[in-house]
Parts: sequence; structure tokens; C-alpha cells
Amino acid sequence: MNADQLLALYDRVADAPDAIKRLRRFVLDLAVRGKLVEQDPADEPASELLKRIAVEKGRLLKAGEMKTPKTYELRNGFGTVIPDGWKAVPLGNLINNHKGGGTPSKNNHSYWGGDIRWASVKDVGKSKFLDDTIDRITEEGLGNSSSNLIPPGNLIVVTRMGLGQLSINRVPVAINQDLRALFLSSHLETDFVYNFFLTQTLDGTGLTVKGIKLDELMTIPFPLPPLAEQHRIVAKVDELMALLDHLEAARADREATRDRLTAASLARLTAPDAEAEDFTTHARFALDALPALTARPDQIKQLRQTILNLAVRGKLVEQDPEDEPASLEQRWIEEEPPFEAPPGWRWAPFSSVATFENGDRGKKYPKRAEYVSAGVPWINTGHIEPDGTLSLSTMHFITEEKFASLGGGKIRPGDLVYCLRGATFGKTAFVEPYELGAIASSLMIIRPGEEIDRRYTYIYLTSPLGRDQLRRFDNGTAQPNLSSASVKRYQIPLPPLAEQHRIVAKVDALMALCDRLEAALATTATTQQKLLEAVLSEALTPSDAVAVAAQ
Repeated sequence: MNADQLLALYDRVADAPDAIKRLRRFVLDLAVRGKLVEQDPADEPASELLKRIAVEKGRLLKAGEMKTPKTYELRNGFGTVIPDGWKAVPLGNLINNHKGGGTPSKNNHSYWGGDIRWASVKDVGKSKFLDDTIDRITEEGLGNSSSNLIPPGNLIVVTRMGLGQLSINRVPVAINQDLRALFLSSHLETDFVYNFFLTQTLDGTGLTVKGIKLDELMTIPFPLPPLAEQHRIVAKVDELMALLDHLEAARADREATRDRLTAASLARLTAPDAEAEDFTTHARFALDALPALTARPDQIKQLRQTILNLAVRGKLVEQDPEDEPASLEQRWIEEEPPFEAPPGWRWAPFSSVATFENGDRGKKYPKRAEYVSAGVPWINTGHIEPDGTLSLSTMHFITEEKFASLGGGKIRPGDLVYCLRGATFGKTAFVEPYELGAIASSLMIIRPGEEIDRRYTYIYLTSPLGRDQLRRFDNGTAQPNLSSASVKRYQIPLPPLAEQHRIVAKVDALMALCDRLEAALATTATTQQKLLEAVLSEALTPSDAVAVAAQ
């Protein structure tokens, strides 16, 4: 494969969510299968290379520089066909030596803070080369522990707590007990072995921390090419990875530009100084352009929040001077409102337009053992779905007798339920399709009055303004928590009732557009993923098999 072929491949799959990651793995898979560069029949075959490796081991053994080497046997083949001139061998037969490590006592401060780099799982696998470490130890620490100092140019492999991560150390480094240093034969290209490891998924054992035993590591089947081909493969991998780095950076730049355009378009819609005529222009541009600008689900989420923000600020539909204004009765609110209300609107405390009811927290609060398979719904925080509905499939139920014994927290048609604490803090849902039911103490019932549309109430509570009110009264502890008294003090911008209805209709229409955009993105992502799978599968299939399949 050359750069032109990779570019052609990239053009076909570039928009798949994980295209670059998959293409990197694809290049490495081609490399270790002998499909990345052409074989040269003039190369000395791997069988002769194995003889040179054996001679080298004999020389090192005679010089006392290594122990008697253990010979490993292949438990299974390499798993795929390798080219002529290659040889499938156990990894351990290509290694002259290997060393583990250890940790100096943490209780002895004289062992730490010295000049010797000391590597742990935190340091290995973050990049190809290991040039520094987070921790350092002293000569005393090295001498009084089972750690070993590894000279530069060796593979450092994680064998526990991050199994399979690896780096090549370019500086002397001591290692801990979760690492293993592999001293490769000089007749191997270290970068080729490094690339091979990147294609492997090591399966460890252990109940709490997964690890790989030394014999399992050493018997990994390794595809050994001629040394000259190893050099060519490494050079080609480096070339193609540099190209993918460039393509990844270009894609990131495109995404950043798209994000800036989207943010700028949405920001103009909520600018406090926007003139009505300017706003109309900005809104038309945003709604026309955003389908083209939105390429990720998070951008759709941003668009939804902008729609809700516009809705509660009176910028989503035009005001009608013929509308009967919101009640002229002065509603007392504690603080200056976040923005000036449009004509005909009024700021009001939430308690003046809705009533609230807490769940029963008394002795008769239902216990899990009292749930029944069918009966009266018992609604808790886990039943609130992201779209403002209540779960049907996971709902809990209590008996009618238990329901009758509760002192409060009983829903009525038209209510909303609102989460006061926990991970679903601030989530909101309509009580439909249930007409009868009760809520857990972590929820409260919000019952909109005649002056406020229940759908507008939901829009307000889920808008950025409603979320700001939520954060305003949050107790600030690790477990978010609200009181019903705080919710009653929320500030709510109240439009004329007729305008509330128009706002709800407009929000519904725009949310339906967002639904269609999300569905289109999901379909596109699925199509791109399938194309990526097909293209990579075709590229990895032997040419004769492709021909047979085509017939």
C-alpha cells in the first residue's frame, strides 16, 4: 500500500466516527501480514535470520551476558497466512533477555526523589518513546529493591493493570513489578516488534487485576520477516502514520471551524442587544445553515438548548399586540430578573403560577419488598426518560391499599414530576400515560395553574434558564439536592397564554427537525461504519479469495 492508495481509501471512509483510528490499525495489520510492502526474493529469508539469532545467543551465553535461553514452542500457528520467506515463531525465541522490576519502600524517603527515572504503568504506552517518568528514585532505592535499571533501546511492556501497553525507552529507566523489559536480538528491527504489539490484544488472568504470565507472553506467535523487509515495513508504516497524523489534524481543524460557525450562529440568536430585524435574519440563517453544520450528536444537543433558550426569552415567535397580556398583578420576585421581559410578558415567582407537592416521607413510604407486578405506579427518579416521558418497561408498582395509605405525593392528569436530588437532579417528565400514581421522596409534583401552559412549563424547566435556576439553589454538596421551597422561588418569564401556545407549537416543530437531524446522523454514521468495515475487509482479504467471492 502506498500513500495514494491510503488517500483513496480515506476518501471513501473519512467521515466514519473512528475512521482514523481504524485506518491506523489497518496499516499495522497489513504490516504484520506482509501486505504493506512487496516481498523481494533476494532478501535473506527468516529461516536464515533465525540461525543468526541462535548464533548471537550462543555468543552472549559464552560471554556470560545471558543465562541459558529457554526454547519455546508454538501452541498455535500465527492465525493467518504469511508470505514466503517469513517464519512464524514464538516471541520468546527472538528475545535475548527479559527483566521485571519492583518498587522501593514508600516508607523510606531516602529511596525517592533521586536522579534515576522509575517507570510504572502511569508512564508506559502514553507515546511510542519513553523519555521521562513521573517518579524518580535514588541509587539507594534501586539497590534495596527488586527494581532493575533498563538500558536505552528496549521494549517496556505492561504485564499487569494496563495489559499490553508498551513503549521503547530512549533513556535508562528503572521499572516496577507491573512491567517487563524485553531485550530483543540485534537481528530484529525494534520498531517492527513494537508495531506488532500494537496489533495484539493480550488476554490476562486474575480475579481483581488482570495480568499475563511470562510463558504466555513468550509463546505469543510472532510473524518474522526477513530483516531487510522489516526495515522497509517500518519505513512505510512511519510514512503512512505521518500521513494519517496530517489527515487527523486537518479533520480536527474542520471540526473546530464547524464548531465555531455553529456557536457563532447560535450566539447571535441570544445576543441581548439584537434588534428585531437582525434577529429575524440571524434566525433564518441559523435554521437554514445548521442542518449542514451539524455533524455530531453533541451539536444537535446544543441546537436543542438554543431553541429552548429562545423560547423562554420571547425570541422564538413574534409577539402579538392583540394577545391578552400575562396577568398585570405585580408578582414579587427576590432578585433582578436575568433579562427584560418582552412586551406583554411578566416575571413571576414559580409559586404564583403552579402548586407543588412532595412525596410521602412518612412511616408508610413503600419499601422495595412491597413492590408488586401490577398495580398503582410508584414513580422514582430512574423512571424519568430524557424525552420527558415516564418509563413503561421499568415502572414499579404498589398495591391500591398501599397507595391509599400514603399521605401525599399522588399525581393527577396534567402534572409534571421533577427530580430534587441525585444523578438525575433537575430531570422533568409529564406523568402520562399514568392517571393514577405516587412519587418517591426524591421527586416533587409540579401542578401548573390556569395562567401557564404545562408544555411551556416543561420548556422552561429544561431550558438553560431553568437549569440556571436549578444551579442557583443547589446546596453545593457532592450530592446535588434541592428543597421544594427553593423550587417555589424560581423566577419564571410568563408570556401571554396565547403566545405560550404558539411557543409550544414552534418548539415542537423545531424539536421534530432536531429528531430528523439526529436520525439522519445516525443513519449516516451506520452507513459510514458499514462502508469502513467493507473496505477494510476487502483490503485484508487475499486477492484470490476476493476473485472467488466476486464470481
